[in-house]
Amino acid sequence: MHNSTCRRILQAVMCLFLLPVGSLFSFTPQAAAAGFAASWPYKADRLASSQMIVVTASSLRSTTGVLSLREKIGGSWKTVLSGIPVTLGAGGIGKIKEGDQRTPSGVYKLGEAFGSAAGPDGLKIQYSKVGSQDYWVDDPSSAEYNQRITYAGNPKTRWASYERLLHPLYKYAIVVRYNDEPVVPGKGSAIFLHIWRGAGQPTAGCIAMSESNLLKLMKQLDPQRSPAIAIGTAD
Repeated sequence: MHNSTCRRILQAVMCLFLLPVGSLFSFTPQAAAAGFAASWPYKADRLASSQMIVVTASSLRSTTGVLSLREKIGGSWKTVLSGIPVTLGAGGIGKIKEGDQRTPSGVYKLGEAFGSAAGPDGLKIQYSKVGSQDYWVDDPSSAEYNQRITYAGNPKTRWASYERLLHPLYKYAIVVRYNDEPVVPGKGSAIFLHIWRGAGQPTAGCIAMSESNLLKLMKQLDPQRSPAIAIGTAD
């Protein structure tokens, strides 16, 4: 083999090894979602979660999906609740930025539960009742972005955009801890599990379901199991 040929082969091999890892293992959203059923248990273990809400959509553009609750018992995942219909963001799943109307895809810890109604009997998870002075900030320019804030003043003078938590759809709700470690301005905010407007009616990015199904789910959640949520497409 000529020396010039050897040099070209060596250069090609060196370039391969010098490529960024993301170039070697870059996947489209569709490819990344292809292994959802196999990947969420691994991610659950990394979060030390033995209780997972699993939301499955038929495609990245779907505005509806099916929710189940799984628990890891004796080293295996068992289904506790299944077949719960949910509505998703009007833009589908795979959130990128504030206002894109998409539900986040991936695996996230759950935060507290809250609502405009008194806490239901039988809850194990933390629950707080909200009032007229409770807001969730979705103004990316605010230092309080993607945070729940209680404020007695005029919210319009403090934030360019916000959500009032005293709302019929938030009679009961659970915080999905998307974009909070750390908070990235403009990446998206105020992602909850909450009551739907109706079957088939999409959300602005949250996961919604009937009140009866949400209550059923809330009463199953156990903080000792570090509950989390996985959102993706069917394999």
